[in-house]
Amino acid sequence: MELGFLGAGNMGEAMIRGVLSAKRYPPREVAVFDPAPGRGEELRKRYGVFAAGSVAELVGACDMVVVAVKPQVLSGVLGEISRNAARGKTFVSIVAGAKAAVFGKALGEGAKVVRTMPNTPAQVGMGSTGIHFPDSVDEAARKKVRGLFSSFGTVAEVPREELLDVVTALSGSGPAYAFLFLEALADGAVRAGMGRREAYLLAASTLEGAARMARETGKHPAELKDMVMSPGGTTAAGVAALERGAFRATVMEAVLAAWQRCRELSG
Repeated sequence: MELGFLGAGNMGEAMIRGVLSAKRYPPREVAVFDPAPGRGEELRKRYGVFAAGSVAELVGACDMVVVAVKPQVLSGVLGEISRNAARGKTFVSIVAGAKAAVFGKALGEGAKVVRTMPNTPAQVGMGSTGIHFPDSVDEAARKKVRGLFSSFGTVAEVPREELLDVVTALSGSGPAYAFLFLEALADGAVRAGMGRREAYLLAASTLEGAARMARETGKHPAELKDMVMSPGGTTAAGVAALERGAFRATVMEAVLAAWQRCRELSG
């Protein structure tokens, strides 16, 4: 098989859904193993993928394996993979904080290890993924990994492995910050008398539209903000309220706090 998922929690399933929706791989070329009882069978019924019965079966069946387990169980999972079975295979880690050296030590030099950090919007084809390729990974493997993640969103390659901790804090955790902001926007509208359903719809479409403007125009966010903010107008009043609440500084602190926690987890 072309692609295997070792672990299939929220992020793993988001990737499976994204890959299949983009028709990058047909379900028959995708395998999954998750240690949670019944999880593999659940995904088989939902997506038509192959449910492997063990870590060894998954690795033996697949050319490229996405490692999507929790950090605390990673060492045990890697211990179930023999160096002989890993030789020549590409292992794509989405495990936050787990350095490539951890995989290399467990799997041996014959395995190709790539570190990545995607995010959950992958399941709707709008994921954001940071990738670091060690020098030892050949171009053929790089092309496959790029194709995998670009099938459900944007890909950015980082030159140094430690920058993946920043990716984790920015785009990995970022959807949670965005959802919190979306909820706050809607709550403000509800407080002013709007129905909650309409408030959520408008808040979500506003954030989506603003993000698309930033990407497609290439303009600095401050310039785009000034296009909305007329002198003495309603937007200026709202922005002033955000500044009084230290909005930008608080968001920056959130990213830094997530980055520091990621560094702690990576040891």
